[in-house]
Amino acid sequence: MRRVAKGIGEFLMETVGEAVAEVILTLLACALLLGLLLIAYLSWSFSPRLTVAGAGLFCLFLAHGAWSVFRDPTKGRRRRGFAAVTAAGFTLTAATGVFLLFYGTECSCL
Repeated sequence: MRRVAKGIGEFLMETVGEAVAEVILTLLACALLLGLLLIAYLSWSFSPRLTVAGAGLFCLFLAHGAWSVFRDPTKGRRRRGFAAVTAAGFTLTAATGVFLLFYGTECSCL
């Protein structure tokens, strides 16, 4: 009887923990999404031309990072300097996009 009660208690703690983690991740995704929208809005209201130019430069940065990540590595060469920075930026942006895809879609605040 004691083992059954202990098993049920562990199951309930795990279930509650997962529910709390899900809520925290959803709130974090909503905050991130709202922050990105606020940055875009404030940037556009400050200067639309500068916003478009910045978005274009950011797209070029991400394109170079994607090219650095997915190209065939040459033997004995490592990413250095700008290529390493763009690869890290692309990886971070892709991870953020996947995070928002999974948890930002549940955000009913928009």
